[in-house]
Amino acid sequence: MIERPIRVAKHSLVIAGHCTSISLEEPFWVELKRLATERNLSLAALVAEIDSSRGTANLSSAIRIAILEDLQSRAERALAPQ
Repeated sequence: MIERPIRVAKHSLVIAGHCTSISLEEPFWVELKRLATERNLSLAALVAEIDSSRGTANLSSAIRIAILEDLQSRAERALAPQ
């Protein structure tokens, strides 16, 4: 198996009126953008939604968990009998 380096990208967003920077691996940015589009939200609005419910968790970690939960939910729906 050929391993390739996973690039970490940093983006700045305005969340709840303040500027913040978020560092995520590129595959997480791709999924976050997909999720925002699917929910008809801007990236900043989706991150603000995640931010408001994260408790004491690190924002980048909370975003990764939100993406994981979404992907798990999608997989469960895909496997559910019709």
